[in-house]
Amino acid sequence: MLHLGSRLAELPRVGPATAKLLSKLGLDSIQDLLFYFPLRYDDFAQTREIASLKPGENASLSGTIELIQNKKSFRRRLYVTEALISDESESIKAIWFNQPFLTRNLKVGDRVSLAGKITETYGQLSLVSPAYEKIGRSGPIHTQGLVPRYHLTSGLTQKQLRFFIKQCLPLAKNLEEWLPEGLRRKLNLVSLPLAIKQVHFPNSEAEALSARRRLSFGELFLRQLKSQTIKAALKEKRAPVLAFREKETKEFVAKLPFSLTGDQRLAAWEILQDMAKASPMSRLLEGDVGSGKTLVAALAIFNAALNNSQSLLMAPTEILAQQHHRYLEDLFRSYGFKIGRLTASAKLKEAETYDIIVGTHALIQSRHQWPRLALAIVDEQHRFGVSQRQNIISRPELKGLVPHFLSMTATPIPRSLALAIYGDLDLSIIKEMPSGRKPIITDVVLASRRQAAYDFVRQEIQAGRQAFVICPLIEDSDRLEAKSAKAEQARLQKEIFPEFKVGLLHGRQSAKEKEKAMQDFLEQRTQILVSTSVVEVGVDIKNASLMLIEGAERFGLAQLHQFRGRVGRGEHQSYCLLFPSQEESSGPALSRLLAMKKYRDGFSLAKLDLKLRGAGELYGTSQSGFPELQLASLFDYALIKQAQDEAAAIVKADPKLEKHPVIKTKLGEWESRVHLE
Repeated sequence: MLHLGSRLAELPRVGPATAKLLSKLGLDSIQDLLFYFPLRYDDFAQTREIASLKPGENASLSGTIELIQNKKSFRRRLYVTEALISDESESIKAIWFNQPFLTRNLKVGDRVSLAGKITETYGQLSLVSPAYEKIGRSGPIHTQGLVPRYHLTSGLTQKQLRFFIKQCLPLAKNLEEWLPEGLRRKLNLVSLPLAIKQVHFPNSEAEALSARRRLSFGELFLRQLKSQTIKAALKEKRAPVLAFREKETKEFVAKLPFSLTGDQRLAAWEILQDMAKASPMSRLLEGDVGSGKTLVAALAIFNAALNNSQSLLMAPTEILAQQHHRYLEDLFRSYGFKIGRLTASAKLKEAETYDIIVGTHALIQSRHQWPRLALAIVDEQHRFGVSQRQNIISRPELKGLVPHFLSMTATPIPRSLALAIYGDLDLSIIKEMPSGRKPIITDVVLASRRQAAYDFVRQEIQAGRQAFVICPLIEDSDRLEAKSAKAEQARLQKEIFPEFKVGLLHGRQSAKEKEKAMQDFLEQRTQILVSTSVVEVGVDIKNASLMLIEGAERFGLAQLHQFRGRVGRGEHQSYCLLFPSQEESSGPALSRLLAMKKYRDGFSLAKLDLKLRGAGELYGTSQSGFPELQLASLFDYALIKQAQDEAAAIVKADPKLEKHPVIKTKLGEWESRVHLE
């Protein structure tokens, strides 16, 4: 007897090989299959009479096979299967290529349903490679109505997946409805079993939308519940009160060689106000590349140090940790603060004596104690998970006190998306760029202009500038026709720029090798640095004015914008040259790259990229902590807000969800599934 937990290998027509293919998609049980939602639908809602068909339209029709045969085309060396299909109004020819087995499946006299594009050749209408199915007792599922289309893996077809899901749908009635009935009534949401049935095989567009809304709300509601329970738990905690040292802070800012922007001032004020309270700050500081987030964080660190308290600043890479360490040492040189660095390659003695400690994950993995810790800052928020954040702020040596927590990200996240993902954090946004910055000139370089681009790079380097070259891969791959950093470094050094020194940086190098590569580039011992995306975040080389990106279409727009932000940090005019792969030098991929010329701010690019690629692609699903958002649109602000309001109301009345055992169980299952790491 099949049930929701049954393995898919137990289904009819699922042998070991097919079960293996389904497993590649993460589908192992019937429940997995039911929660594998369509990407979109083909609309074959209108079944047409053959006599009414017109060339160029997509149509669905049904009829009887009058004739079917295979022919061999010697000119193109392929089999052609032709069938004549009739209904009461007219006949039409259907043609399939290289599918001779069709004559075994389809026979004269069979009633069939077909769907596809109508073409015209020499005045005769035909259907070329249409979807087809015999009409049986259960009715068509591949060629009529709204037909679901799913993400597949090689070797698996849409027909197979639809067939497997269709036979499992009766078991949807056994799914437990976990949303309270009152909440569903209030928001007009259909039940979970009905939503599952209608999301796969809706009878109308309205049914599809209703099902997707119920399932989307569920996804957002669970995330918001988690955020709200974290927020509620934090409110119960006490934090060190860090008095705002207004006089010293004003003097410090007055000595800076530039003025703060209005956004920097507002963000710093919000942070310093939070730190002066006895409840722990939990805030996300978001700002575009080069907007000056680190200085705002430094003002918070400055106040903590003046309050005789410790600050930790955690960065995702050794390179960035070293850069932050150097920046803070320069900034606070005259104040006598003791600043340490803790990474895999830089150890600390007597850590408790330091006022400021900059490091990588080593900060939370070490056995060091931070008895005066009052402020924890994480750079690049989306690269660290909830549990890592909890680790850094839950220190036994603090005797129950929780340090103030500030996270920073240069990944531009629309406010509604930040609300959906980081509902437990308050938000400060820096959109304003420091004055005097020259816009980075961006261009898409096709193959015909590559040599001219290299000549321009040579001129810039001869004038004393430096260049980054980004490649999608570390080494050549048989599977991906993309440039590798190693091969490109060798090619540029030998064939293109033999007169310059070309360095190499990638993720598989040791910490020492990476540090040397960056140090050589920083001190201009190398003029060109070929790198993978390891250089994406935060690296600051003021003399670098050129950013060349190979296989640019393989990166998201937000990521390309991060790369672009590695130049333009100094006084020189800077340039970003995007080189698409040969096969992607036209069409949608090129159009997407041309948006880089049009938009200079990361927020506009992130919004566009979200529409084109989705959040997982944009921010990296494995690191972002939201792979569970299969259906929810991150532009549906109203639904996100509803989910947050309802979750907040439940948690306010029942912080530990003791009166909502079904929701509590569901939340536990969700947390273990999405691994908020």
